[in-house]
Formats: sequence, C-alpha cells, structure tokens
Amino acid sequence: MNSENEQINFWKSKFGDEYTLRNSGDWDNFYKETWGVTRTELNEEFLAEIDKDSKILEVGCNRANQLNILSKGGFSNLWGVEINRSALEIARENKSFNLVEGSGFDIPFKDNFFEVVFTSGVLIHIAPENLNKIIDEIYRTSNNYIWGFEYFSEECQEIDYRGHSNKLWKNNFKESFLNRYPSLKVVKEKKIKYLANDNVDMMYLLKK
Repeated sequence: MNSENEQINFWKSKFGDEYTLRNSGDWDNFYKETWGVTRTELNEEFLAEIDKDSKILEVGCNRANQLNILSKGGFSNLWGVEINRSALEIARENKSFNLVEGSGFDIPFKDNFFEVVFTSGVLIHIAPENLNKIIDEIYRTSNNYIWGFEYFSEECQEIDYRGHSNKLWKNNFKESFLNRYPSLKVVKEKKIKYLANDNVDMMYLLKK
C-alpha cells in the first residue's frame, strides 16, 4: 500500500468516524477556549476583502463545522470535499452547501473553479511525500486565493497521533506553498498560540 492510499483509507475508516464524532459542539467556543479567539473573528480578519457570494471550497470539510461558521458570517456559495462518508452525511444536513465525496489528491472540479480554496487541520495529516500533490490540486482549483489554518513548525516534524505513527506532522505549510509556487503572494499570515501550552498554529492567506 502506498502512503497516499494509507492516508485515505485511515480517514475513511472507523478512526475517521470517531474523529467526526469528537468534532461536534460549538466550534466558535472551541476556538475561544483553545486559542483565545473565535473562528468567526479569524474569518472576518482574513476574508474581509472577499465578496460574500464568492465560490469557496473547503478541502476536507468533515462535518462542515467551518462551512457552517462561514455561512453564519454571510458567505453563501460554499462547497466541500470530504472522504469520510459519516462526516459527509452530517455535513449534508445543511442543504445550502455543495458537498461531494472525494479526496484532496484529486479534487473533482475544474481548474480555477473557486475564488478561495482552503484547509483547516487537513494538511497536517498528509504524509510529507504526498504534500505537493494536494498543494497542486488546491492551486489548480483556486482562481485567486489559498487559505489555510494548520499546525506550525519551522521544520517538518512528525507527532504521535493518538497512538498512530505516520498520521500527523507539524510544518510551515505556508512556505510549502511558496516553495512549490513562488509566484504566490502572502496577503496575510498570523501565528496563533494555544492557551494551554506553547504550541503554535498558523493561519495564512495567499493570492495567485
């Protein structure tokens, strides 16, 4: 089994189902308790210049927590790709979203189809040898902006993930995009420290 299939099968499995169940509840409150800022506030800070009717895709949308917050913030043209069927069933309870079963390694949309393509805690679960493949797909399907919120480290660093190896990495994902596509421009970036420890995440907005 190659590592790309290993990652996909892992998140399609019971482990992915359990992850979906853990990620319920008030997502803004979770952000406030974890980082001291709500996701709504971060969205407003990073997407202030994005029209509310812009076509936005989340790669790895899970149960659509992020899409629901964007919807509450006035964004009306929201799309998601997700490989876990249990998560997708929950996400589809909001009939206003355009959701498809699929992988970030092969996003089932045309080139430049979306104004914004984003991930939130997804690239951290991509094996380093496969990272460029999902970066290429995000770049390909974005007409304008690439947006991310991921664990941050200056160098790629594997972390044990609930007793599993080869499933979680910290990295400088902003630089991964810039190294792959040097023409990308950094619109905004922000390091966000956890309240409970010294770990740091990074949110970044890049423009083609």
